[in-house]
Amino acid sequence: MVRFGYTLMTEQSGPRELVRYAQAAEDAGFDFEVSSDHYSPWLTSQGHAPYAWAVLGAVAQATSRVDLMTYVTCPTMRYHPAVVAQKSATLQLLSEGRFTLGLGSGESLNEHVVGEGWPSVDTRQSMLEEAVEIIRELHTGELVTFDGEYFRVDSARVWDVPDEGIPIGIAVSGGESIERFAPLGDHMIAVEPEVELVTGWDAAHEGSSRKIGQIPISWDPDLETAVERAHDQFRWFGGGWPVNADLPTPAGFEAASRFVRTDDVAESIACGPDLGALAESARPFVEAGFTDVAIVQIGDEQQERFLAEVAEPLLERLRALN
Repeated sequence: MVRFGYTLMTEQSGPRELVRYAQAAEDAGFDFEVSSDHYSPWLTSQGHAPYAWAVLGAVAQATSRVDLMTYVTCPTMRYHPAVVAQKSATLQLLSEGRFTLGLGSGESLNEHVVGEGWPSVDTRQSMLEEAVEIIRELHTGELVTFDGEYFRVDSARVWDVPDEGIPIGIAVSGGESIERFAPLGDHMIAVEPEVELVTGWDAAHEGSSRKIGQIPISWDPDLETAVERAHDQFRWFGGGWPVNADLPTPAGFEAASRFVRTDDVAESIACGPDLGALAESARPFVEAGFTDVAIVQIGDEQQERFLAEVAEPLLERLRALN
């Protein structure tokens, strides 16, 4: 039975609004909630980028049932892995066991801001591998000293560690990253509904695991408005991971997406008032074997109405895909 979640899109909403949406999403019946963790929005028109960890701390207190997750945090540049270990342990305690730490190798957009440059993809993957090892060790609550190729940890201990631990999901995009990270992670994160990712992860991973995907939709009573909003705020989506990982600023995404047409966006993102069509856009993830799919409702302006009027009947249609 596929579980369906709601995305706290920090790039398009302010912190107080995100906490309200989290409460409303829980009331509407979503199974879990994921939060992006960005320093900048993808496009200037999105207009927001609050600190995800402060938002999630508030959400942990404002909700009581839904699982929570970062989708995803990069623990290698903007954050040292020792800091990620501490704050993820704290969030697990605040949420009373509802938190999963979602990790990935990051995008230049968010990580270049600390002035350390932007490594090659191979280096980023190696850094992530080392970071996961450090986080795992610190989550034991023991004293840790670590001297690796990329990171050092000097006599560090996370003092408040939950007894149940903190499950870790890792973002993968193909066979090489699966081979590297399936033995290290508890759950798989991927943005493409490819059955090969699921079967490859299962073959390389020991034990059961979640496979967590994400899909954007643009609900609006008016189809044209829905398409225009998706084009205005989500046209970067079609760039693909190699492009999205390396562009450093919203201006770069503006330039890279300037020739994307509204028709292009309408073909790749389900838009408009038809809840059946919106639900059907998630079918590829269900048929690929994903266990969890997080929905992104594009744009802040219809978020409250979407959660109040649309979320429950949409969830009925989504669950009928099982």
